[in-house]
Amino acid sequence: MRISMKTDYALRAIFTLVEHYGGAPIPIRELARRNEAPKRFLEHIMLELKARGWVESVAGKKGGYRLAKDPARISMGEIVRHFEGLTAPINCVSVSQYERCTQEPVCRFRRVFLDIRNEIAQRMDRATLAGVFAGKPVSHDEVFATEFIGGAGI
Repeated sequence: MRISMKTDYALRAIFTLVEHYGGAPIPIRELARRNEAPKRFLEHIMLELKARGWVESVAGKKGGYRLAKDPARISMGEIVRHFEGLTAPINCVSVSQYERCTQEPVCRFRRVFLDIRNEIAQRMDRATLAGVFAGKPVSHDEVFATEFIGGAGI
């Protein structure tokens, strides 16, 4: 599973708002700077987040964006699905981008990809913004842990 830059920027911006939940609105220029996102692209993303009711905008000199809902009531699954659709590793197990494969009646490995799709969906749906924010960032050592790299193709 890979997410698009649009989803990446949306998550970056929304987690900046989670960090400042209950505080003053953050101007779009500041959101773009903090998250190394193109301002014009981020403006469109923020409008989508606003339309979904996850963020709100405040007009004026001290205006900007802030989280509109409690971060414990928004899941990463909701956000990723909004921008990506369902996240299936192959199209024959996707709901939104399903493509029939001639091998479906006999394919054995498709089951693994269906299980992966379901695990990802369940895990992201359980991951509230508040819970994710309370966690710690991933370390370099975790990414390159030897038990996950040697020939694993990751």
